[in-house]
Amino acid sequence: MAKDKRAQYDENDLLLAQPPQQDEGARPDDRIDDERHDEENRLKTGYVRAVRDALDAGDKGLVYDLVEPLHAADIADLIELFEPDERGILASAITDLMSSDVIAELNDYVREDMMEQLSARSVASIAEQLETDDAVQLIEDLEPADQLAVLAELDAEDRAAIESALAYPEETAGRLMSRDFVAVPEHMTVGNLIDYLRESVDLGQDFWEIFVVDYAHHPVGTCQLSWILRTPRQVSLTDVMKRDQTLIPVTMDQEEVALMFQKYALISAAVVDESGRLVGQMTVDDVVHIISEEASEDALLMSGAGDGDINEPIRDAYAARVRWLVANLGTALIASLIIAAFGGAIEKLVALAVLMPIVASIGGNAGTQTMAVSVRAIAMNQLTRANTGRILWREMRVALLNGVTIAVLVGLATGVIFTPMLGVVIAVAVMVNVVTAGLAGVLVPVIFERLKQDPAVASSVFVTMITDSMGFFAFLGLAVAAGLAG
Repeated sequence: MAKDKRAQYDENDLLLAQPPQQDEGARPDDRIDDERHDEENRLKTGYVRAVRDALDAGDKGLVYDLVEPLHAADIADLIELFEPDERGILASAITDLMSSDVIAELNDYVREDMMEQLSARSVASIAEQLETDDAVQLIEDLEPADQLAVLAELDAEDRAAIESALAYPEETAGRLMSRDFVAVPEHMTVGNLIDYLRESVDLGQDFWEIFVVDYAHHPVGTCQLSWILRTPRQVSLTDVMKRDQTLIPVTMDQEEVALMFQKYALISAAVVDESGRLVGQMTVDDVVHIISEEASEDALLMSGAGDGDINEPIRDAYAARVRWLVANLGTALIASLIIAAFGGAIEKLVALAVLMPIVASIGGNAGTQTMAVSVRAIAMNQLTRANTGRILWREMRVALLNGVTIAVLVGLATGVIFTPMLGVVIAVAVMVNVVTAGLAGVLVPVIFERLKQDPAVASSVFVTMITDSMGFFAFLGLAVAAGLAG
């Protein structure tokens, strides 16, 4: 029946995630080109229309048949192409296909909105198919009442694991860790371990190392799978395991976890609770997601754009952006007041109005450069209390060199076009503003970090205010002092 209904659509419109058919004599580069073409055109308009028509007709079997061949990432993309009120219905029709990979690929807002439309039983059915960390990610964004309803539908073992994870703060290792790991007692031999791995049916599918634990379940070492495969069976694990290991506390922030993986080149690492017991593991694939998420978040926060997600509700996007625009309006008024204070001087020498934006613009760009370096250094744990003074002095020297270079160029040009004295004035003003920008670009993010605030959130607003205000004040003040507008 599904095939009959498919016949009403043009075959060219129904381009699914199936590998393209190839002639046996086709050249390898031809196949690569065809596969690339298939990747680029996988979700054609006709195919999406076919899924929507089947959904509108209530034919869940046809919907399932159409979606089943897709890759997990394409299923996530397909769901995001549907209207918000249709996504829950689509998810219900393809419950068996809502794998952990699909959930992981879904946009956060789409996933949250879609889960709210499903019944508690449907959400629980999806959660039961996921790894614990993915199930937690699915449930944590639900309203408290909805969380309780979904948890009540889970079996006791899954419910206990998810409740344990939800007890930890958001964006900590306890929330993100995987509880699927392999831990064995230290008295085992390599042969015992190999037999155990072969005979056990409930081990996690993906693991790179074995955690060796003592009688209290404290990790005492790790064994990489490559070591196990190359070691004689009779050798004890205590003789082959690596005793030095990086342990991650359950309460560690995800940014710190990512830094540890980067610093020590980790593939996986044990997560321990307050008593030092092994409770989970973090793997590099989780960390890659964290790094991508944090980098995007910092970039968007520096612009004041909130989450910057096209699926973010309009009201949330408005609230996130408007407050920083209002703050920027306030800081712009300060610069305007400084200009107004020198209104008489500007009227007497129009060249001041022409050159003012140059001073402010150069200072703003210099401040943005320094601020970006500082925010990144704080995020990477390279700028701390121990070296703030050294980093500040370094950036001041960079600012001095930049200031001298730009001041000479703009001073000479102004002196030739207008007057030598005005050239000297703007050169000194640019020098002062660039040095001020270097100072503000370091101190503003550091102050926010000391106040336990994200330095990427509002640093740009305040750095811009400082450079604009100082630029106008220095330039106009020096012009008046030099008698250019007297």
